[in-house]
Amino acid sequence: TDTPTVDDMDWKHALKIGFAQTLSLIPGVSRAGATILGGMVFGLSRRAATEFSFFLSIPIMFAATTFDMYTSRNVLTWQDTGTFAVGFITAFISALLVIKGLLRYVAHHDFKVFAWYRIIFGTMVLIYFWP
Repeated sequence: TDTPTVDDMDWKHALKIGFAQTLSLIPGVSRAGATILGGMVFGLSRRAATEFSFFLSIPIMFAATTFDMYTSRNVLTWQDTGTFAVGFITAFISALLVIKGLLRYVAHHDFKVFAWYRIIFGTMVLIYFWP
């Protein structure tokens, strides 16, 4: 039976989905796609798998941002703080709105439209860049 919410998950679900996330190390594999599909394969509902996928992205996004800030430390100044704050707030609000909309969408629809998009776009990229 499907696990209806993220709150109903146990650590075994989280570990399995974490392992599914490693598929995104393969170039071209979507991290969100790997974790959502992994969640559904391991018994989560579409909505729970999608919601957990977004929660799972928080540590990696934080780590990537921290690493990027660290490697750019020689060119960043305190005068950049306002710009970063506006960018962070704008990105955060935009992400919340998109996530809310996507969760509402997946509650009533499947992922076929996303699969077809990836297939068509991937084919176009291959054709364009084929030697």
